[in-house]
Amino acid sequence: MTTPSTSTAPTAAHTPAAPGARSSLGPVGLVLAGGVSVQFGGALAVTLMPRAGALGVVALRLLVAAVVLLLVCRPKVRGHSRADWGTVVVFGLAMAAMNGLFYQAVDRIPLGPAVTLEVLGPLALSVLASRRAINLVWAGLALAGVFLLGGGGFDDLDPAGVAFALGAGAMWAAYIVFSARTGRRFPQADGLALAMAVGAVVFLPLGLAESGTQLLDPVTLGLGAAVAMLSSVMPYTLELLALRRLPAPTFAILMSLEPALAATAGFLVLGQSLSLPQALAIGLVIAASMGAVRTQVGRRKPVVAPEA
Repeated sequence: MTTPSTSTAPTAAHTPAAPGARSSLGPVGLVLAGGVSVQFGGALAVTLMPRAGALGVVALRLLVAAVVLLLVCRPKVRGHSRADWGTVVVFGLAMAAMNGLFYQAVDRIPLGPAVTLEVLGPLALSVLASRRAINLVWAGLALAGVFLLGGGGFDDLDPAGVAFALGAGAMWAAYIVFSARTGRRFPQADGLALAMAVGAVVFLPLGLAESGTQLLDPVTLGLGAAVAMLSSVMPYTLELLALRRLPAPTFAILMSLEPALAATAGFLVLGQSLSLPQALAIGLVIAASMGAVRTQVGRRKPVVAPEA
């Protein structure tokens, strides 16, 4: 068995958790900020898809994000164990697959149902990974809200689009797991930068095959850069930092806010209105997320340093 490399990233063993709510409100705020960013980036990506295609948008998003993160983080490529590299490669593949499958889904079915189906992945993770019965209640409440937001059924949707959305949800769950592992093995956002580079290298040939020279259009490049910053660089960095201090089950339940954030972005950017059932669904997922956060805050206890 390969021994994990020593990392300077903060962990529970190195950084004592502050007592009270402050220790949880920090990572929760990071998750919410990342969710807002990724949904508004997704709304912008919808306007870009007619110009670059679904695979082209993903390729631009990953490539620009990788370049930005590599320039900012300047990660070291030496001194990491084989297990470190295995983790970062799987993380990068999960990101690429999650984005590729999701954009294939929204190319076939409406954005709302696609996000609703995709979020089932994190919800399933929260149920499977949780060791407390109360988290099953929050997950169930969020699941009810997610289905209500989707209109209570998906019978009229394209089967391939549904399959792509569910596949994106499975990759989203893998992303959560390997984002947390990467954050523990690499300092700052170094692991994220390397993983993004892996995803970009894997996906770029697919984008070029679909869109070709259209990806070089200045307007397309500009919009792609904006989508990359809003949908990849900012949210993935914030989520990686949050997962260092927030348990995966609580993080996964917070992901149920994504359909609500998507509906808000659709209203503000695309002029899409909310029906009463959709507003009720948003209330359910927010209540589930608040419950998950309160449960996590209740579990936090002051860390007493041992006497010398």
